[in-house]
Amino acid sequence: MKRILYIMLCTALFTGCSEDFTDLAPISNRNEADFYNAPEDFEVAINASYAGLQSTGVYGRGYWTMFEMRSDNTDQGPDATGLARQYTEINAFTEDALNEQITSAWSESYRVIANCNVILDRIPNVEMDPSLKNQVSGEALFIRSLIYYHLAIGFGNIPLQLTPFDSGDELVQVDENTILQQLVTDLTTAEENLPVSYTGSEVGKATKGAAATLLAKVLLTLGENAAAETVLRRIIANYGYELLPNYADLWGVANENNAESIFEVQYISGGIGQGSLFTNDFSPSTDLQTGSGFGRNRPTVSMLEAYEDGDLRFEPSMGATYVDSEGEVIEARHVRKYQSDLAVENDSDINFVVFRYADVLLMLAEALGETTESYDLINEVRNRAGLPDIDASTPGTFEDKLLHERRVELAFENHRWPDLKRFGAVDKVIEAEDFITSTKEYFFIPQREMDINPNFVQN
Repeated sequence: MKRILYIMLCTALFTGCSEDFTDLAPISNRNEADFYNAPEDFEVAINASYAGLQSTGVYGRGYWTMFEMRSDNTDQGPDATGLARQYTEINAFTEDALNEQITSAWSESYRVIANCNVILDRIPNVEMDPSLKNQVSGEALFIRSLIYYHLAIGFGNIPLQLTPFDSGDELVQVDENTILQQLVTDLTTAEENLPVSYTGSEVGKATKGAAATLLAKVLLTLGENAAAETVLRRIIANYGYELLPNYADLWGVANENNAESIFEVQYISGGIGQGSLFTNDFSPSTDLQTGSGFGRNRPTVSMLEAYEDGDLRFEPSMGATYVDSEGEVIEARHVRKYQSDLAVENDSDINFVVFRYADVLLMLAEALGETTESYDLINEVRNRAGLPDIDASTPGTFEDKLLHERRVELAFENHRWPDLKRFGAVDKVIEAEDFITSTKEYFFIPQREMDINPNFVQN
């Protein structure tokens, strides 16, 4: 799938989207009558939905802004002018409903949902191979669920639209838990319909393991730990993932879609508009890559200090300094997980890792609570990092120790903000940051949505 070209797909499915309200109608009336009539149409359509995950407002930039920069893991860095000001406000909880980064995350997320809704609405009436129909339906349910998970955690009360949007429809907000309960239903079906793995050009598509991992995360968020345990044990027993022996081997273009990887957003360079921005966004200097380095998503001092001495995860994850072209050591904290060699600015081949097996092990420890087995699971992850075992006698509560381990293991992978919320640690952790004096659990719904939908209320 890494090599599937999406230009035609996006042109076919993203034209006709409204720019004036929540994008819930993915195709123009001109195209709709002639499309979704044959199996190949749905393969084109689902690939366009995958392409939507690449968008700047989704995994391209929006989600790390919402889930990493919002947390204590990262900040904007020293630049607080122009575009950077929007990130600084998000990091400091001072953004408002006009923040363009949050508006982009909202609109581009709903655009992906719209594509999935049309697929799920049309596919039952098309004659095609039942296994392919199930697979495409499962993929659409997974992608839609992945987007709704981010929106629910980020915005709280949001519209839940499960069918194609008609101009006469009224958008109705539902609360976060209602969204998550719907995701339990959808992801259960997706896991049933999806294959365990793929081969060839389809590697990178959603699998049973991807649907089950998100399902477990949703169940933990709902407080349904026993149900989450059942799902997580199924992933471990049946879906063939393993920890790579070397943490550094998780990262870089050559290591994508490896045995630990459960789901990645696939990017492809080559000047076709499908490359990722991560290398340029996260690098602190032009000495590190082609074009400008913006130093965005800069690791905080507390993130730097979270790594224990000898933790083998530190060097592959982040740096505290770099050496410039003249050999001078420059102090600049920066994310390393998404570095790559670029031929063109903002056109990296590097994927974004959404889920991997270490997360499954740590989620199972969370579902179990403090037991010998849960410490064994945590220590399996720690030992890979070159660190000694911990147990009940190690200082701190079990929740604090697990939350710490999740922080350093999964740094810069968009887990920190949901983890803080799920563990009830937002105020305790975030208010410790020097310049933050108050927190807000949810982002503002974009002002344009409030203007168009007078029935909406802010959280």
